[in-house]
Amino acid sequence: MRVYIYTLLIALYVTSQFISDPIIDYSIGIMAMIALLSSVFYARGVYFISGAIFFIVGTILFLYNRLPWYTFVLHFRQVLGLLSLFFVLPFMNSLIRVGRYDQYLSLWLQHKMTDMRTLYRRSFSVCHLLGLFLNIATVPLLVKTLRIALKKFPNNVANKFYTQNLLRAYALCLTWSPMEVMISTTIDMTNVRYYTIFPILLFIAVIVAMIDWMLASYKYRSLSFTSTDQIMEHPNQVYQKVIQLLAMLVVFIFVVSSVQHILHKGFLFSVVISLVPVSLLWAVLIRRIKRYVMIALRHWKERTKGMANYFFMFLSAGLFVEMLSRSRLSTMLEEVFQVGAEQTLLLYVMIGIYFFVTSLLGFHPLVGLTLLVPLLQPILPTTSAVPLSIVLICCSLSTVMYSPYNISVSILAEELNENPYRIGRWNIGFAVSYMAVGILVAFLIEKLSQLYNG
Repeated sequence: MRVYIYTLLIALYVTSQFISDPIIDYSIGIMAMIALLSSVFYARGVYFISGAIFFIVGTILFLYNRLPWYTFVLHFRQVLGLLSLFFVLPFMNSLIRVGRYDQYLSLWLQHKMTDMRTLYRRSFSVCHLLGLFLNIATVPLLVKTLRIALKKFPNNVANKFYTQNLLRAYALCLTWSPMEVMISTTIDMTNVRYYTIFPILLFIAVIVAMIDWMLASYKYRSLSFTSTDQIMEHPNQVYQKVIQLLAMLVVFIFVVSSVQHILHKGFLFSVVISLVPVSLLWAVLIRRIKRYVMIALRHWKERTKGMANYFFMFLSAGLFVEMLSRSRLSTMLEEVFQVGAEQTLLLYVMIGIYFFVTSLLGFHPLVGLTLLVPLLQPILPTTSAVPLSIVLICCSLSTVMYSPYNISVSILAEELNENPYRIGRWNIGFAVSYMAVGILVAFLIEKLSQLYNG
């Protein structure tokens, strides 16, 4: 039943992007309320707690703002774009499995492996590449693969390796991924083009990755292990798979940019409506269309049925953010950021501190970003869009490495049977450094822009 409810809600949302009608708006609101109520019985852990708090506080603010009761259902749609992306991502995940890209990269990871430094770099590269398409499913997949090589090391050494290697690689791949919802939301907020910030984000990811590799080379210089002796029969196929993945990414970026230009819609919505057609097209090109459709539909149904956590928390967060934006507290917070806007570097640091604090308080970074968007709206006309976008993306995605409430840390903690707070502690220094690099690059771009225009 939940699959049909979620599907109808997303279908109505997509329709509303092309047809503006009060009937559709109220239909979306009613279906959002039904989806919320049906999800509450299946939401678990921090998602249930956060969602319950957001819904209760949002309802209290709704009553405080004295809005007409019949408009209550209209205040959930702010997060439907985010949920729509989660809704279609399984179609890309399934394509990676049908094309056996994950299997070939896992084999390459074990090919003639003799020392920890090489393993770190190779595992980092595989996680970075697969993370662009498999999203969070990359983490448990690589944990299983790495266990073969790390089984002889003490748990403390192995778990630290998993944490720092996988979570850092995953965060950095999200930094420039066109399918990452943080990037889509930021682009829609600041109205920059993806191709404008793409080279800057890629540059930051490469610089931070190089720093991490140097640190790892020093840290693991004295550790080695017996070669896994995994020899690939056809190593050239791995390189072909990598080229295919990169080609698919280029095609996807081109299609999304074209759809955005033609339809004049937001980047996030353009990603949502482009992802399934591009996946189907690629399945045809690799001659796996029948198998892809069969596996993709099954995988999509399973993932959609399991999205109760997301629907409950984000729909509740949508109500909370909408109501907060209409309250006096929002005005006070806006004034704080306006003061920071007078000094660009101070504003960037404030944004970094905001994400750092809210992530440790239990806010999912998506919720934190959604809450921050209306607070920054008054200063957007006077703030350089590209540097601000860089700061928002880097600071929000840094939480992927350390926040105990982030799904990446939670999944890894479950795989390793380790405390999520301990996992976060192993990465928190590096995450802050990553934020600092993003802020510094943004500040330099801001100053160069002023010199060029002045």
